[in-house]
Amino acid sequence: MNHWKKLLCSLTLVGLILPITSISAAAEQPAGTKNLVPIREIAEQNGAEVSWQQKTGQITIRKNELTIVAKVGEKQALVNGQVVPLDNPVQLTKGVTLMDAGFLAETLKGAPEDIFISLISEGNGKEAAKYVHTSVSGVLSPTLLSQLWAALEGQNGKITNKAIAKHVENNTVHRNVTYTFKTELTSINITVRMNHNGLVDDLYIAAATPDVYQKPSYDDPSAYTEQDITVGQGDLALPGTLTLPKGEGPFPVVILVHGSGASNQDAAIGGAKPFRDLAVGLASQGVAVLRYNKVTYEHTYKVASQPKFTLKQESVDQVNDAVDLLKKNSNIDPTAIFVAGHSQGGFAMPLIIAEDKQHDIAGSILLAAPSSSFVDVLTEQQDELVDRMERLGLDTKIIKEQADFYKNVAAIVKDPQYSVDHLPEAFPLQPAYWWFEQRDYVPAELAKTQNTPMLIIQGENDVQVSMNQFQTWKSALQGHTNVTYNSYPKVNHLLSSYDGLSIGQEYAEPSNVSKAIIDDIAKWVLKSN
Repeated sequence: MNHWKKLLCSLTLVGLILPITSISAAAEQPAGTKNLVPIREIAEQNGAEVSWQQKTGQITIRKNELTIVAKVGEKQALVNGQVVPLDNPVQLTKGVTLMDAGFLAETLKGAPEDIFISLISEGNGKEAAKYVHTSVSGVLSPTLLSQLWAALEGQNGKITNKAIAKHVENNTVHRNVTYTFKTELTSINITVRMNHNGLVDDLYIAAATPDVYQKPSYDDPSAYTEQDITVGQGDLALPGTLTLPKGEGPFPVVILVHGSGASNQDAAIGGAKPFRDLAVGLASQGVAVLRYNKVTYEHTYKVASQPKFTLKQESVDQVNDAVDLLKKNSNIDPTAIFVAGHSQGGFAMPLIIAEDKQHDIAGSILLAAPSSSFVDVLTEQQDELVDRMERLGLDTKIIKEQADFYKNVAAIVKDPQYSVDHLPEAFPLQPAYWWFEQRDYVPAELAKTQNTPMLIIQGENDVQVSMNQFQTWKSALQGHTNVTYNSYPKVNHLLSSYDGLSIGQEYAEPSNVSKAIIDDIAKWVLKSN
C-alpha cells in the first residue's frame, strides 16, 4: 500500500465530509498524465478552496482545518505540515494543474484527526494506531484504541456517532482538535493533540461543560501584552503564556504552579480561571507572570504510561525549565524570579526550592498550600467537608462513604509493610508509586531547613486546605523572619471571595481571584525586588 494510503485512510466521521464526485475530466487527460486529475475541479467539487501562485508554482488547497500544499514539478505534498510522497509529480498541462487522483480523493475525505476519531469510534484500533506518533504509541496502542470507545460508553452511556461540535486551537506544542459528542448521560469532549508532523501525540478526554467565566474588573488589557512560550523541550514540552506589563522592563516575574489534577494554563475549573486572573491582575501592577499547561493536561496519556511518575516530575521539573527560559528573556529581571504554587503546587514548593541549585528563585508564594503530608491533608479534607455539610443541613451519606474510601487509602499508604519497593497489589488509586514515593514528605519540615523569603496566603473559607494547615506553617516557621502570612475571611480554595460556607459547589459559578490577594502579592514582590 502506498505511503499516503497508510496516512489517509478512507474512513471518516459521518457528516464531516462531502462525497467525492466522479472524476469527469479523467477521460480527457493529455498523454503522460494517467492517474492524474485537475486539482481545482476535484477540490471545488468536494467543498475545498484552491489558490495558485504563478511565480512559485505553489498550489494551496483548504477545506475546514485541512490544508494541502503542493508545487508543480514536486513529487510530494504537505498535508497539515506533514510531508506525503506522491506517485507522480504535480504537473501543469495546458494551463491546468494535475495531481494524483487517489491521493487527492482520499485526502479530501477528511483530515487525519477526523479519520483517527472515526476509527476509534468503530473500535478499529489497529488502523487508528497508524496515526499515532511513537512518543505515545506505547500507551495509545491498538488494543487500547480498540477498547477506548466502549470504555467511554460504559462510563457515559451510548455516544452518538456524529460530533455535535468541532473546535481547533493551536499552541506552541500541539494542534488541538476537540470533538464534542452527546451521550445518553452527558456530553464529552475528546481532544486529539496533533504534533507538528500531523500525527496524534496525545488525547485529553473530559466532560463538556459551558465556559461561564467572566473577566475580573481589574483586567485592563491596555496594561499588558501576552506572548506564547514553550517551557522545556522534547516529548513533554509545555505550551504557555508570558504576560508582560506595558512599559519598560526588566520586570519581576511570578511563575505559577498548579494544584492537583490535569489543568490548563488558566487552572480553569467551573466558572473560575484563577491563573488567568493572577496573570492579568499582577501584570497590571508591574509584575510579569508565566503560566503553562500542566504536564498531566498536555501529555495525559504519556504521563499515564509511566508507572513511576513522581511529584517532582509533575510539579517541580517544569519550574526549573521556566526559570531557565526567563533568565534569557531581556524583559525579565533575572534577580527577581518568584514562584507561586497553588494547593498541590504550594505543597511542592519546598521541593522546588530544594531543586533551585543556582539560587535563582528570589521568593516563594504559597496559595492555599498544605503544610502536612499528603495523606494527612486528604483525611482532614474529608472530615472538613462532612462537617461543613452537616452544618448546612445537607445529606452526608455519600460524602461519608467517600471519606471512608480516602481514609482507607491513607491507611494503606501509612502501612509500614509497603514502600516504593513493595507496593500493595491492589491499590485503589493508581499510580501507586506516586503516593508512596512522597509518603514521608512533609512540606513544613523541609521548609524549616530553607531560607528563601516566603509569602503564605490562605483563605479562611477554604474547604480543601483548612486553616489548620496555615497554622502549621506558622508553627513550623516561627523562627523565620522572612516569612509573611496573610489570611482572608471569605476566600475559598479558588482564591475568590464567597459569602456562604464553601463546600465546593460554588466553583461552578463565575468567580475571580480576590483583588486583595493580587494587591498583596504585587506589593510583596515589588518590595522584595
